[in-house]
Amino acid sequence: MKLTPQQSLLHWYETHGRHDLPWRTTNDPYHIYLSEIMLQQTQVKTVLERFYFPFLERFPTLQDVADAELDDVLKMWEGLGYYTRAKNLHNAAKTCNGTLPTNAYELMQLSGIGRSTAHAIAAFAFDESLPILDANVKRILHRYYAFKARDEKKLWEYAYTLFDPSHPFKFNQAMMDLGATLCLSKKPQCNLCPLNKTCQGKTDPLTYPEPKIKAIKPIRHRAIILYTQDNHYALQQRKEKFLHGLWGFMQIEDHPTKESHHLGTITQHYSHFTLLAEVYLCEQPFHSEEYEWFDIEEITNLALSRADHKAMALLGYNSKK
Repeated sequence: MKLTPQQSLLHWYETHGRHDLPWRTTNDPYHIYLSEIMLQQTQVKTVLERFYFPFLERFPTLQDVADAELDDVLKMWEGLGYYTRAKNLHNAAKTCNGTLPTNAYELMQLSGIGRSTAHAIAAFAFDESLPILDANVKRILHRYYAFKARDEKKLWEYAYTLFDPSHPFKFNQAMMDLGATLCLSKKPQCNLCPLNKTCQGKTDPLTYPEPKIKAIKPIRHRAIILYTQDNHYALQQRKEKFLHGLWGFMQIEDHPTKESHHLGTITQHYSHFTLLAEVYLCEQPFHSEEYEWFDIEEITNLALSRADHKAMALLGYNSKK
């Protein structure tokens, strides 16, 4: 009997799918939600090895996230990057009083939950019959329908066309695994793909989608100043959008005007720019209402950016617990 593309994909998933991922062996909406947020911009291996389980140990329920201070949530997110995700998670937990809505429409009303994430949570936790559209699924659809344009509206149409509404959990998980293991961005293994027979782009998969125009990443030159007195250091909690909520040392565009000791140079790569900073230790008097003073032990309990951790390392301290 000839199988449909959907049936072929589901058969492949039964044998080759990553069934042991912890967010696939639970129907706890919070666990599934957390995995979806962590996996945005972050590889499965990194999330599994370093962040997912420690976060759940610290915050066993979404109500625990809602009851926590933002500083505590950011500290557990430290090193995972894209800290807006943690802030949105904290805000969403408070908004829904620790209990997630049970449908995609209401999930989308919460901070940081877009359409695809809402569909994923609803499909995996509540069995709502909806497709998803993450990066892997987009790549599959581009190739399967030989569609080059980066048009999200059209991709959603294709997502619904290929979707198997009777198996929302398995189908969406299969699509994600297919994109993660076979329909790779640089070396697709089309000969092993369960959608090979009907894929319109299999003869030239690397042309789908059209390539992004690569922008040259700018370099920001800064000076990081570690003001110190009585074995305490001055830090402020950032208020600007980038790294909002994290604690950090003073950062200026020019060299410090006060007498200071040059500790070294650090480089930190971010998604949109590279930070190249000279780090200085300054023991001159310093007063500002925007800054608070912490000793080394206290700093280990604060959520800092990687750049600030590197600055501390130049002092000879490991500021990570």
